[in-house]
Amino acid sequence: MNSKIEKQIEITAPVAKVWDALTDYKKFGAWFRVKLEAPFVAGEISRGYITWPRYEHLKWAATVKEIVPEKLFSFTWHPYAVDPAVDYSKETPTLVEFRLEATATGTRVTVTETGFDKVPEARRAEAFRMNDGGWAQQVKNLEEYFVGGK
Repeated sequence: MNSKIEKQIEITAPVAKVWDALTDYKKFGAWFRVKLEAPFVAGEISRGYITWPRYEHLKWAATVKEIVPEKLFSFTWHPYAVDPAVDYSKETPTLVEFRLEATATGTRVTVTETGFDKVPEARRAEAFRMNDGGWAQQVKNLEEYFVGGK
């Protein structure tokens, strides 16, 4: 089984604007569909609630790892942690990275999520499948955020 998800998209916007959409917690929340409580700070847990229909009952919790301006934004989280009866805190989280690169027409965004090999076997395949589809949707959401005139 693959332990890495990678999605790439080119946004017709300068790196600075894409960076802002990724790292400003309110803008991130607008396209990612999450209501966050506070700005992202490296080393701290970002908390909030998912705003996707049918997922509004889910809490968001991700530990911000790195914020390298206009290059890299990363966090760890528990993939597809959707069962409120399960304590996922004992599991090893996956690492999500957003890498930005200037192109001739804008910004290439590469999103990777690694570490699925550490997810408990009983839920590994489903977590991978759901997050693979989730990241495909999220890069579309990011693109639509800019198409919408942001």
